[in-house]
Amino acid sequence: MATTLMAIAAHPGDAVFTMGGAVAQHIQNGGKGVFLSLTLGERGAPADVPVERYGEMQRAASLKAAKLLGAEFELLTYPDAEIPLKDQAAQSVCDVIRKHQADIVITHWSGSWHKDHQNCHLLVRDAIFYAGLKTMNRQDAPHAVRKLFYADNWEDAENFKPDTYLDITGAFDKWMQASDAYPMWRGQTGFFRYNDYYSSLAVMRGCLSGFKYAVALMSEPSERITKLRTLE
Repeated sequence: MATTLMAIAAHPGDAVFTMGGAVAQHIQNGGKGVFLSLTLGERGAPADVPVERYGEMQRAASLKAAKLLGAEFELLTYPDAEIPLKDQAAQSVCDVIRKHQADIVITHWSGSWHKDHQNCHLLVRDAIFYAGLKTMNRQDAPHAVRKLFYADNWEDAENFKPDTYLDITGAFDKWMQASDAYPMWRGQTGFFRYNDYYSSLAVMRGCLSGFKYAVALMSEPSERITKLRTLE
């Protein structure tokens, strides 16, 4: 049975740029992929584009990117820069996890200067707990997420310590094509050249791991513990 990998991010670009390589590789290997963005990232609009218009551009780019990768795209329409750190928001994320029966989740690491990223990190942790809680009645049945990873994001770099390197060589080109659906990918709407950074990062992570292209992930600290009776 195919497993489902869900990438949960504060903004659509974060989901595809930092988690899309893993999603593309998972789908290529026969799994299912789902992107969940908590906002449209509409307030990242350049000065000459109205915020509402930019939000729709982000939505269209997300649908195009997901379709290209063979993934699904889900959106919770919280205002950009105002993701609420509330149980109701965590339960909404829980509902999407249960709906798609996510086996593996990738999200933001907590070491971020971005408020939305910090809140997304905390909401996902609570959502995973709620998703597996059998006594919490929601629309869909309880579902336990088996693995949680944190993405290699330039905005979430404080104390990010990768321990997992994923070979994305076969999915690299498709991931780049999906990322190119976004107007911000090549720095058109801001100062940061996401395309150069993340494509180069995949090369660097590949050098460290012995692959042509790779993405680095950080495991949940509690999942790094190995319990053995003997080292033999």
